[in-house]
This record gives sequence, structure tokens and C-alpha cells, in this order.
Amino acid sequence: MSRDLKIPDQRHPEKAHRSDNVQPKKPSWIRVKAPTSEGYKLTRDIMREHKLVTVCEEAGCPNVGECWSQGHATMMIMGEICTRGCTFCNVATGKPQALDVFEPGRVADAVRKLGLKHVVITSVDRDDVQDGGAEHFAQTIRAVRRQSPGTTIEILTPDFLRCAPSVVETVVKAGPDVFNHNLETVPGLYPEVRPGARYFASLRLLQRVKEIDPGMFTKSGIMVGLGEDRQSVMQVMDDMRAADIDFLTIGQYLQPTPKHHRVDRFVTPDEFASYEKAAYGKGFLMVSATPLTRSSYHAGEDFARLRAARLEKIGRN
Repeated sequence: MSRDLKIPDQRHPEKAHRSDNVQPKKPSWIRVKAPTSEGYKLTRDIMREHKLVTVCEEAGCPNVGECWSQGHATMMIMGEICTRGCTFCNVATGKPQALDVFEPGRVADAVRKLGLKHVVITSVDRDDVQDGGAEHFAQTIRAVRRQSPGTTIEILTPDFLRCAPSVVETVVKAGPDVFNHNLETVPGLYPEVRPGARYFASLRLLQRVKEIDPGMFTKSGIMVGLGEDRQSVMQVMDDMRAADIDFLTIGQYLQPTPKHHRVDRFVTPDEFASYEKAAYGKGFLMVSATPLTRSSYHAGEDFARLRAARLEKIGRN
């Protein structure tokens, strides 16, 4: 019998045994409108035509209507099935299919047709592949560069935890403009939220990017509302700055299904503003901290601001 990823128990077999967590009612500041615009439909049609997967759909992003209406979409390469089973994530878990050698070209073609000035390319974890998909990332970056030389490229990678340390060089040397890898949560919550990952390995990955190419922008993000406290968030900020990370995103965790990690609380807009102020005080070039912030949300506009912030900082020094 073939697997139907629309059925929750088949999409998340590793979560089927978990007891249900009540999904609390969302506060007014977290609600978004259902997507209906013509721009949304055009973006969706181009994705379907090129048989591309987007994290916007797979992760159930609340901003999909706004982003797709503007022709912005985050491409998810290397399939729609992840080898990890993080308790917060709505991407399907299991054994993926072989990598598609034609996918980099299809991504590049879609970027050109959408006329993107900035593209975000992410992926599932591929612990089944020796290099974790690093070469596939590199090929996708190069394909986009060939077809859309004026487009800036942001990648959101896995942690490459089970790979040789050299694989990160493969990705960095392909020349993305922004290298993003999300820490997702505070270290104390890793065993229950991100059990297949290691907090300091993720930090080290981002630090390594800067060692290979000091001029490359690095970016990372966390979710709040998972059970962390303010002090632990501040410590993550300090750890990120010690690794010379340029750009921090903080957004509200939203529970995809009752089987996923519970929402501990809805963090207020005022608290997000306080986190943003603290992060700028710690030296980040760019901070996005709002309830609906996601890694790729307003990524193009934010990249322009990030670049301007670096130039301003250089001018001051």
C-alpha cells in the first residue's frame, strides 16, 4: 500500500503513539487570512508545473498567503520526506527517495519564471545520503546563478551532523549570499523538541561558515512558546553572537497537529519587541522578532536591510 502523506498517521508515523496535546485557541495577533489572491494561484501553479516542493506548504506556514501573493516561495529540495522526527515539525518523516538529479534545474527555471530578486532554498534532513545533500545544495545554487545571475540566494540547510566536517565547504564555496541554519529552540529543550540534533553542533556549523568565508552572511532562528524562559533565550543570543551570526529570527511556535509538541504559551507582541531590542543590543546586524516571523518571511527585504547594516557598520569602524 502506498503512503498517503495527507493522512496524519501516515505523514508522522513516529508521532502516532504520542498522546494528544490540546491545541489552544490562537490570540488575535496570530490569525491570518486564507490565501485567495491571483498572485498566490500563479505561484502555486508554477510550483506544480515544475514538480517542486515548498516548505511553505509542507511545514504549514501561516504566511503562505501573503508570501505567495507576492511571488515569494521557499523551495524545499531533496524531497518531501525527512529522515528526522522533530516534535515541532510538520514535514513528513520516513525513508526518502533517491535524490533527483534534475531538481536543481527545475528550481532554477522556477526562480527565473517567478522573476525572484531573492530566493530561499531549504531542504529536508537527508541522513541517508553520505554528504547530507551538500553537493545537491551546491548544484542548485549554481543552477540558479546561471539562469538568474541577478537573484540573491539564501539557503536554509540541515545540520550535516552525520557527515564529514568538510561538507560545509562544498555548500559555502558554491557562493550563496546568506547561509541560514536554525537552532530552533534553547539547548535545554533539545531532547524533547529536536532529539536528532545537537545544539552545539548546529552552532559550530554556523561558526565554520564564517571561518571558510568571513564575508558570507549567516543567519539563524528560534521559536518561542515551546517552554523556554527569557534567560535561556538571552543565552542563545549570546551563543549566536559568539559564533558571529549576523541575523536572528524569533517567531511563535504554532502546533501543527495534536500529536506535535504542545504550545506552552503565546508570547505577546510586546515580549517580541523586547527580544528584538535586546538582540540589537548584543550586536546582531539584523533581527526579525514577531509572532509570525519565520526564517523566510520577508527574506528579500530583510536581506537588503542586512547588507545596508553591514555597510553602515563598516563605515563607522
